[in-house]
Amino acid sequence: MSPKKAKKRADGASSNVFSIFEQSQIQEFKEAFTIMDQNRDGFIDKNDLRDTFAALGRLNVKQEELDEMVKEAPGPINFTVFLTMFGEKLKGADPEETILNAFKVFDPEGKGTLKKDFVTEMLTTQADRFSPEEMEQMFAAFPPDVAGNLDYKNLVHVITHGEEKDQE
Repeated sequence: MSPKKAKKRADGASSNVFSIFEQSQIQEFKEAFTIMDQNRDGFIDKNDLRDTFAALGRLNVKQEELDEMVKEAPGPINFTVFLTMFGEKLKGADPEETILNAFKVFDPEGKGTLKKDFVTEMLTTQADRFSPEEMEQMFAAFPPDVAGNLDYKNLVHVITHGEEKDQE
């Protein structure tokens, strides 16, 4: 098959977006979608996004920012559109960049660190919850600094490369 034909097929494959993810991943995306669909109408809109950010502690999200997010979708964001958008975002994405971007959502100032208490709260109460033992193991491997901040950039580097980044 020529590369041109393969590309056409890949573009049209969004109708079977469920085939690009494993069942467990689809279930996790479904949980995330359900958490974000605050009004439970089966669609994620600007109000759902604003409410989701508020639930995560970010209260002053600009209208333009919400507009940009919603504009990324080809139409109303139901679960299939949501999954397709993630498939497109993750296609060819560097795992390190993907994980870093997930942390950056919680770090609007771009400091590269998050409060230990906040990380603990998120990882033990949201989606695929960490146990107290798992939290202990993580903080033993990646101790926060004296101010209680976790260097998530170093954490992500170790997760994706297996060794600590040299400190600049």
